[in-house]
Amino acid sequence: MGYVIVISLPVILFFLITAIACYLFGRARGHKENARLPQYYGPPVPAPPPLGGPDK
Repeated sequence: MGYVIVISLPVILFFLITAIACYLFGRARGHKENARLPQYYGPPVPAPPPLGGPDK
């Protein structure tokens, strides 16, 4: 039983550290992308006119 704990504890810690690192790197990357692309609030763009004109 002690052998299982000795083997599995480092694996659990490794996965925990890896998950925390991925979370922090992803959060930092998301904050960087959000600062680069400001949100635009305004009226929607009107639809383009029909290609054939009013007589088609």
